[in-house]
Amino acid sequence: MGTRALDIESVLRGVGEVAREAGVFASVALEGGMLVCAAKDSAEPAFYRVERDASSPTRIWVTLVMKDRWLSESIETDLVHTGDKLDELLEDELVDLGWTHGRMPFEHFRSDDLLFTFRSPVDLARHDARDVGTLLLAYEQCFRQLGDMEAGDDED
Repeated sequence: MGTRALDIESVLRGVGEVAREAGVFASVALEGGMLVCAAKDSAEPAFYRVERDASSPTRIWVTLVMKDRWLSESIETDLVHTGDKLDELLEDELVDLGWTHGRMPFEHFRSDDLLFTFRSPVDLARHDARDVGTLLLAYEQCFRQLGDMEAGDDED
């Protein structure tokens, strides 16, 4: 029986294939042991990542990170103005993508490396690369509609 830690690389490759096929990211690459997908039309650089949790051999994180405080605040402001709850928006996107595993928890904070971070844990003991890919796409669909994540070339 192989260890789950050794399977993370294949999970990342599988999720990368899902991300590339979806065509919703500006780029998709394996970098430093994580999958990094650049947001396509964000007003400022933002990255969706799938990365290992150093404290658990089977947990990985699906994240959205950005350095720009203004971009993070634009997302938060949209949520305040609409009254929407991020976990409900994410759940809606997951359901639309055929997710059958229930609601996913999420966290929002500023990381030690000063990145504004939204993230959800995934336990590879219960989920496979397809599930992780679905969560990644749900993150992209959810956040694309918030703040200035879809500003693109409309701004001068």
